[in-house]
Amino acid sequence: MLKIGLTGGIGSGKTAVSDQFQALGINVIDTDIISRELINHNPAVLKKIVGIFGNKVLDAKGFLDRKKLAQIVFGDKQQKQQLEKLLHPAIRSEVSRQIQHFSSLNTQAGYIIVVIPLLLETGFTDLIDRILVVIAEEKVRVERIKQRDDRSSAQIYAIISSQVNDDKRISAADDIIDNNNNLDYLASQVRQLDKKYQQLS
Repeated sequence: MLKIGLTGGIGSGKTAVSDQFQALGINVIDTDIISRELINHNPAVLKKIVGIFGNKVLDAKGFLDRKKLAQIVFGDKQQKQQLEKLLHPAIRSEVSRQIQHFSSLNTQAGYIIVVIPLLLETGFTDLIDRILVVIAEEKVRVERIKQRDDRSSAQIYAIISSQVNDDKRISAADDIIDNNNNLDYLASQVRQLDKKYQQLS
């Protein structure tokens, strides 16, 4: 089973791309979803997060306020590393479990998509066979994030600057999707890659 690592900066359109692959019947593993499940459904993990960052990262109902946490970690490299040290081993373990699960299924698709936003930053590259990078101009990405999230420009740029830049992503990429245009163009690129990955697998 060929494992494609899908990555790209915040606002580049990774979800739009993974949705297109899913529409073609391809199984998708998403580390953002795994991370959310881990925090929301594992009290021990939430307790550790509160132990590091305090009750200020909780909302009125006692759930994690991801935006408050993001504000803290993207403004402090040391605290960001603490959070990663806590979450990444568990995320990695669950990605490996899901890869095994999908590999054992008797599906026609010979590959899976593993969405890892911080693929190059986390060192998860050993889990995958090829790197697919989604790129979009910074101004396009910022506009998308503003429409999607209730974040200030300062917060958005803090997140962007905490990630590797597109030049580094492109130099590491086996395949690239340009997501500056419309959804039809995006879909056509995904269809071409699907044919390629089916042949490679």
